[in-house]
Amino acid sequence: MTRSRRDFLRDIGCGALTATAIAAGARDLLSFGALAAAAGPTDYRALVCIFLFGGNDANNMVIPVDGYAAYAAARGALAVPQTQLLSISVPSAAGTFGLHPNLGRLQTLWQARRLAVVANVGPLVAPLTRAQYQSNSGAKPYQLFSHSDQQTEWQSGYATGPIPTGWGGRLADAVQASSGGFPTVATIAGLTLFSLGTRSSPVALPAAPTALNRALAIQRGDDANTGSAFRQLLDLGAAPTSPLLVQEAADVGRRLIADSKALSADPPLTTVFPNTSLANQLKQAAKLMALRDGLGLKRQIFFCSLGGFDTHSSQGVTGGAQPDLLTQVNDAMGAFYDATVELGIASQVTTFTMSDFSRTLKPAGSGGAVGSDHAWGGHHFVMGGAVAGGDFYGTFPTLALNGPNDADSGSGARGRWIPTTAVDQYAATLALWFGVSPTDLPTVLPNIGRFASPNLNFMM
Repeated sequence: MTRSRRDFLRDIGCGALTATAIAAGARDLLSFGALAAAAGPTDYRALVCIFLFGGNDANNMVIPVDGYAAYAAARGALAVPQTQLLSISVPSAAGTFGLHPNLGRLQTLWQARRLAVVANVGPLVAPLTRAQYQSNSGAKPYQLFSHSDQQTEWQSGYATGPIPTGWGGRLADAVQASSGGFPTVATIAGLTLFSLGTRSSPVALPAAPTALNRALAIQRGDDANTGSAFRQLLDLGAAPTSPLLVQEAADVGRRLIADSKALSADPPLTTVFPNTSLANQLKQAAKLMALRDGLGLKRQIFFCSLGGFDTHSSQGVTGGAQPDLLTQVNDAMGAFYDATVELGIASQVTTFTMSDFSRTLKPAGSGGAVGSDHAWGGHHFVMGGAVAGGDFYGTFPTLALNGPNDADSGSGARGRWIPTTAVDQYAATLALWFGVSPTDLPTVLPNIGRFASPNLNFMM
């Protein structure tokens, strides 16, 4: 079988990147070119991932009101006061729940049916009951409860073990929706596994306030010009007589120039974004969306992130580490939704959260340093005009230590929920809305066939 240069170089690792750094005079490598796409979709759709690094405590993000007493008894010093919860009605649960008091804008989006919650979702190799987990008779995710491994499994969509691509990158492989060659995937939080595909690679951008037309600027003003020393070096490297790695390095350098030229404008937005890490990332995503037609993009995928959720101590309840982060998430997501309305694409953009894992229901620590430990299944937000909002999807766990959803048992049980919905199903629902056919879904999510329902129906 004939193999391309790109296939060969992907197999041997990052040698091409090293060669490119040398060929480009050790410039910062901010962009990787995707293969030019064949005929693709005619409509526009975008997915925006917000990864909450460290393990967001979803037990204090979405809280039962009807069963508040059981929650409060198990949560102890971390219980959010019932009087401060932001009430939401959940038709599928026939009950009332509450959002954390710092999520006021998300409550408004819930009431407008633009926000949904996917409950108790996490990495699974296959459906797993509590009895199977405790008897070791069912397959468990690789390196369960480990930060780095669970981050990898969320981003790869594969809980059996490490693989070199992410489901966002494989989704881009499946659609290849750029008519001009500009990458389908943009990461505004550094290069991550989620963004890497087999045939496509992301463009990495700095967050706002860096102007888009300076985000990939070549360091010297004449570098992109025909006849410049840099262009001559790239042309020499691309010659068929050059070593294989040098040819590939030259290809990447040319793609860097092409992507830089494509970002010729910094579109203005009237929507006001908070000056926070996450908001500035989402603002940059919105600006790149504004350029979608000029870039020839019918599909876009974005990766943004916020860290600091590893709250083993001093977690806070209504103020402090996690509550302050939830405020940032609330304000940034609200502003971003407004920006999609401004751009006229609110029903074509879907934003969703991911995180390493949730945290134990039972607190850890004592005194003023109370926090929580690594757990498993958690709740996640999905936002957008095409979301069937105002409801839960999946099954909300029974909040009881040593209860039917707890991976722990006995007197040492801490409340670590065995997921009732897999990351695979969460991602598959988004992928189907994005335009992947059901027959192609296993190429994006290899284990999806192990789950009875690949579509959770939270997208319209």
